[in-house]
Amino acid sequence: MNKADIKVNVLKEKYRYRIMYLYSVLVIFAGLFLGSFREIIDGILKIIVSPSILITDYFVLCGIGASLVNSGTLMLLSTLIAQISKARMSGSLIAAIFTVGGFALFGKNIYNVISIVLGVYLYSLIRKENFSKLITVALFGTSLAPVVNQLSFGMNLNPLIGIALGNIVGIFIGLVLAPLAASFVKFHQGFNLYNIGFTTGIVGMFLMSLFRSTGYNHEIVSNVYLKTDITLTVFLIFYFISMSVFGIIFVKNNFSNYSKLLNTKIKDATDFVELGGFSLVLLNMGVLGIISTIIVLIFKAPLNGPLVGGIFTVVGFGAFGKHPKNALPVMAGAILGFLFMGVSLGTTGAMLTVLFSTTLVPIAGHYGNLAGIIAGLIHASLISNTGYLHGGMNLYNNGFTGGFVAAVLVLLLQTYKKQHTD
Repeated sequence: MNKADIKVNVLKEKYRYRIMYLYSVLVIFAGLFLGSFREIIDGILKIIVSPSILITDYFVLCGIGASLVNSGTLMLLSTLIAQISKARMSGSLIAAIFTVGGFALFGKNIYNVISIVLGVYLYSLIRKENFSKLITVALFGTSLAPVVNQLSFGMNLNPLIGIALGNIVGIFIGLVLAPLAASFVKFHQGFNLYNIGFTTGIVGMFLMSLFRSTGYNHEIVSNVYLKTDITLTVFLIFYFISMSVFGIIFVKNNFSNYSKLLNTKIKDATDFVELGGFSLVLLNMGVLGIISTIIVLIFKAPLNGPLVGGIFTVVGFGAFGKHPKNALPVMAGAILGFLFMGVSLGTTGAMLTVLFSTTLVPIAGHYGNLAGIIAGLIHASLISNTGYLHGGMNLYNNGFTGGFVAAVLVLLLQTYKKQHTD
C-alpha cells in the first residue's frame, strides 16, 4: 500500500469515527432535552448502584433523560476507547458500540463495564496481542455487567468488600471471554450472530451455580416502563431516517448496491463495511431502525428502555450481518410463535424476543425464509426457559438461547439438505 492509499484510509477512518461520535452525542442531547440536569445526575447515580439484573428498565429506575444520557455516554466512551486503541471502524465494532448503547438503557453503566473491559485489556497484554483486535470482545463482553453490580451492591456485603469482589470478578470475566468465545463459535457454527452472548451465558450459568451453591439466589427481575413517550418516538424516527439519508447521499448507485446487499447470502457474521462500504451500512442501519420501531408500534408495545435498547442492537448489527431480507423472516417466526402460545406481542418480553431473535438471521440468509421462520418460532418457545440458568446476570439472554437453537436447527438443516442432495 502506497502513501496515498494510507492517507485515504486514514481519512475514511476519521469520517467513520466522526459519524459514530455524532450519533453518540445525539443520544446524549436527546436525554438532556427529556430530563432536567438535576434529574439526570441523580438518575445516573441511581443507575450505578442498581443491581441491574435482567430486566431492569432504567426508564423506570431514573427516567428517560438520565437513561439516554447513560446510553449516549457509554456509546461515546466505547468509540473513544476504540479510537485510542486504533481499531478499524468495522462492522463488528459498530455493532458493539450500538449494542453497548442499547443495553445502557437496561443493565449497563459507567461503573459496571469498566472491570470487564480492563480484564480483556489485561488478556491482550498477557497474550501480547494488540487490544484493537479484542475491542469488540471487550465491548460485547459487558453483557455480564450485572454480575459486577450484583456483587457490589445487591448481596448485602460490606460495601468495600462488595465493590472489590465485584470488580475482581469483572476482571476475571474479561480474562476468560476471548478464548472461550473463539471456542464456542464452533458450537453453533457461526449461525448465531450474538456469539459473545452465548459465551457470557455459559459463564453466567457457572457463576450463578456458584452463587446458588453458597446459599445465595435471586429472582429474575421484570421492572419495565409501560408507556410510549411521543417525544422519544419522534426522536428515534428522525435519528434512523438521518442514517438512511446519509447513506443515500454518499452511496453511488445506492439502490442497486443496496439490492445487491439484500441478495447476498450470509452464512455467519459478515462485515458489511468491508462488503459494501460505510455509507451503505448507514443506509441499512437506518432502514432496520425504522422497520424495528414500526413493528414495536404496530403491536402497541411500549417504547421503553429494553425495547429501545433492542432496536439499537438490531440497528448496530445492520453493519454486521443483518438486513431486512434476512431479519424479517426470523421476526415473523418469533411473532407466529407467540401467537400460537397466546402471548401478547404488546408485552415487553415478547417484543424484545422478536427483536433479538434476529441473532439467527444467518439461518434465514443461508437456508432461506422458511428456515428463518422456523428458527424464530423455536427461539420464541425456548427463550423463557434459559434465563433461570444465569439468573438474569447475562444481559444477552437471546444470544445465549440463539446458540442452542442454531446448534440444533442447523445440524438438522444440514442433514436434510445432504439427504435431499443425495
